[in-house]
Amino acid sequence: MTLRSSGDAQLNADVSWAAFDPIAYVDHNYRDLQAEDAEILSIVRDHFGEHFRKRAVGPLSGIDVGAGANLYPALAMLPWCDEVTLYERSSANVRYLRSQVDSFDGNWDQFWRVLCKNDAYAALDIDPRARFREVVKVRPGDLFDLVRHEGEWSLGTMFFVAESMTSSHEEFRRGVECFLRALAPGAPFAAAFMEHSKGYHAGEHFFPACDVGESEVYASLERFADDFKTTRLKSSAAVRDGYSGMIVAYGRRNSDSGIPPVGR
Repeated sequence: MTLRSSGDAQLNADVSWAAFDPIAYVDHNYRDLQAEDAEILSIVRDHFGEHFRKRAVGPLSGIDVGAGANLYPALAMLPWCDEVTLYERSSANVRYLRSQVDSFDGNWDQFWRVLCKNDAYAALDIDPRARFREVVKVRPGDLFDLVRHEGEWSLGTMFFVAESMTSSHEEFRRGVECFLRALAPGAPFAAAFMEHSKGYHAGEHFFPACDVGESEVYASLERFADDFKTTRLKSSAAVRDGYSGMIVAYGRRNSDSGIPPVGR
């Protein structure tokens, strides 16, 4: 699914994603654990931990949509899944992700330690690198192509993707919809969004963003999710210039068979 440019909107298809610099992105955002990411991790780990504490865990498949150069959403799903798909469009990010599968870099250990502050993670007593190597696979793909894979995954994350790939509100909403439709009914999910982002750099290149707040995030989710919450982080907007905060959404994919197909 590709929307055509309209007015001043910069659409996902307009962007040269191969120019994304994952090393520069990691160095700026994830070389050290920042307060905002620590807060996000605490919310997500408690959501997943509580969900699976109450349920027998069978064979599960997880997906991180638009994984980019960020491993911590996959780490958050690691204990619960027999397979985790890192789904990513940028060829540069795909190369980075593949370089991390056999033994991820040491900077990601600090993120794992935050997850293990929840007993549901710590009690599993797993070697995260061995587990990552065993269950993670990298899959190139466009977010909008997930319409062909409805209900395929039983756990999902999408961090800083739908609002960070386009300046179009229509594409933002469709991106959220495609993510949630890829999950099976009842699947737990977590997603994060930059609030009122004006765009961002990854290396020398500038990438577009869609200006959304908590009300837009909530509206994009409500047709497709049950028992979900949106929360604005308490941490101040200090990662970079050009945004006002971060929003985390979490809940479960609903099972409403009456939802019309994408684009209707």
